[in-house]
Amino acid sequence: MSATRRVQQWATFARVWHIYDAKWQNPFHSAKLIAKHLRGLHKPIYHPLNDSGDHVVVVNCKHIALPGDEWKKRVYFHHTGYPGGASWTLAWELHKRDPSMIVRKAVYGAMPGNLQRRYAMERLHLYDEENVPQEILRNVSSQLRQLRIIPKKLNNYSEEEILQFPKLKNFPDDYILE
Repeated sequence: MSATRRVQQWATFARVWHIYDAKWQNPFHSAKLIAKHLRGLHKPIYHPLNDSGDHVVVVNCKHIALPGDEWKKRVYFHHTGYPGGASWTLAWELHKRDPSMIVRKAVYGAMPGNLQRRYAMERLHLYDEENVPQEILRNVSSQLRQLRIIPKKLNNYSEEEILQFPKLKNFPDDYILE
């Protein structure tokens, strides 16, 4: 086997580190994409009995977006194992306590419930903001594309973009908007 073929073969079996920006993303839709990379389903060598998944670093877990009023209505269950140890926590309370927990639970739920789930979850690295330790960032070699485009705020547009935007009605200069 030539040296180049050997390197290609090693690269096929190597674990790649991906980074994913969860800002303004639905964690349950993102969890399907993240789980696919944690399990290695995107690789041509995937087999259910092989552990060929990659590492995924998720940043901005604090800035996720849930649709509608899911913050108030989605409930997370936890049991301590003792009698009467059941507790139900609303999504906004859980997010306030630990911002990365909703993403962790979403990815955990998106993975199949087999023995490899725990080992795949060990390759998931979650961070509340964009500051990731340098030793983790050194390993990252790929970026996962966001599922939804982040909307632009009005103060991010330039003055000429605002003036060129199509208007339904031109108001006079001395008109005061209420």
